[in-house]
Amino acid sequence: MTGRRIVVTGAFGVLGAAVAKAAAADGGRLALLDFAPAPPDGLVADCGPGVFVRGGVDLTDPASAGPALDAAAAALGGIDALLNIAGGFAWETLDGGEAATWDRLYRMNVTTAANACRAALPHLRASAAGRIVNVGANAALRSGAGMGAYAASKAGVHRLTESLAEELKADRITVNAVLPSILDTPANRADMPKADPALWVSPAELSAVILFLASEAASAVTGALVPVTGRV
Repeated sequence: MTGRRIVVTGAFGVLGAAVAKAAAADGGRLALLDFAPAPPDGLVADCGPGVFVRGGVDLTDPASAGPALDAAAAALGGIDALLNIAGGFAWETLDGGEAATWDRLYRMNVTTAANACRAALPHLRASAAGRIVNVGANAALRSGAGMGAYAASKAGVHRLTESLAEELKADRITVNAVLPSILDTPANRADMPKADPALWVSPAELSAVILFLASEAASAVTGALVPVTGRV
């Protein structure tokens, strides 16, 4: 990652922060974007000098996404990699659930990625090794009860990834997605107290795969949906 100019969306969350810290530790130059107004304690310091930070970015709105990506590019002197970590989850059965949940998860998972990609493209085309990495979900390959809205939205991320990879082949920009199972986060531990988190995927493990796909070494990989499922 040495010298790579990397934009991380959803950077203030558990996975986004882990990816940002890992990229910075490997020499990357970071721009951190999030809908939340402020980063968690210690994140900016861990990302090294020159990190660009902007909270309050609504990536569901192109009018917010565009200026945020442009500002990140201006601060970094360009963009080499866009890591779309922003997204959301809800468990809700269809019977008794709300139609609004489907719209909300689509906006949080698909619209955010599409708007960020669109805004980043002029800058990625100027890079010698442009990379986009999205976060899909293993659950979108075969869903379960209560996972319909989430899985449908993440399936949309998968199709966006494949379509954009084909669209950008001539520009030598690769587009890939990771498909995690259950992430080992405080929230998931609280929601599933009887589960064994040793079987899950740690944020550090998923970060390593994301950063490989964002590296110059991954030039031959595009349109891939990479399962990162631990031992689930």
